[in-house]
Amino acid sequence: MTAPAAPRFDLPEPDAFTRPFWDAAAEGRLLVRHCAACDRAHHYPREFCPYCWSEDGSWREASGRATLYTWSVVHRNDLPPFASRTPYVAAVVDLAEGPRMMTEVVECAEADLRAGMELEAAFRDTGAGFTVPVFRPGA
Repeated sequence: MTAPAAPRFDLPEPDAFTRPFWDAAAEGRLLVRHCAACDRAHHYPREFCPYCWSEDGSWREASGRATLYTWSVVHRNDLPPFASRTPYVAAVVDLAEGPRMMTEVVECAEADLRAGMELEAAFRDTGAGFTVPVFRPGA
């Protein structure tokens, strides 16, 4: 008898509304919500605009370009599977389309991180049927 797999704390919980976001990520595309009423993009995905409260929103493909707003290098996290990834860079980025997004910066040494540095979207396969957006230094 095999032991049950440890719970994963890095997996999203998609629902019918957020499914397009996760499906696009699996294809290597980043989507954001766009409000037709006030012409602003927002993230995290929600069914109403956080600026004007309109429900007239749609998914739009983002450019994948961002700048680093702030970050923290995580050296200890005991939740599976994060412990095997430490150290990692938890970050907030400003997407070129306007919204801020919580994410992870990859492929960058800690000493090279700078507020305002240009980043581009990359996508990580979780190995559990999901792909999540992360960011790396821009080309």
